[in-house]
Amino acid sequence: MTTKRIVVLCSFLAIALLLTGIVNGGDKKKPKNDVCAAGNSQNICNADNTCGSANSPCLVNIKRVGGTSASATPDLPHAKSNEAFCVKVGTTITFRSESKDTGFVLDFGTSSPFDGGGAITGGADRPISVVAKKPGCYSYTVGACTAGTIYGMCGEDAAQVVVSAN
Repeated sequence: MTTKRIVVLCSFLAIALLLTGIVNGGDKKKPKNDVCAAGNSQNICNADNTCGSANSPCLVNIKRVGGTSASATPDLPHAKSNEAFCVKVGTTITFRSESKDTGFVLDFGTSSPFDGGGAITGGADRPISVVAKKPGCYSYTVGACTAGTIYGMCGEDAAQVVVSAN
């Protein structure tokens, strides 16, 4: 096993431990613009913020931002990091990192639009694809670690995805 892979694996472990502490013992971060708190969050969905389709996946880039933050940005023309986006039921979402030597963890907590539940872990060399199955508005914690940095190696933040039935 190469040193690079060991560092990436250690990064995954570090962020998993960090997120476990946040979910179990700390205050859960809230997204900047909490669309899930709105009465009918599916009203925000339109052609500009709906990602992917039944025939093409929604690609979401995960990266560490600054010293202590992370972002999830869908592959949409005017998408902003950690801004809520929409997908339709049946859409495959591929979480990936275009940043070199970056690992990530996405934690939907007790409510997830995907089968299986649990944290989603991946990295620059390991994109993860899941299929949106359950309509609703979902908040999640996004964490990203970059191997080879010393201060502020991991960052985390909150984001949301709306899964529409139609």
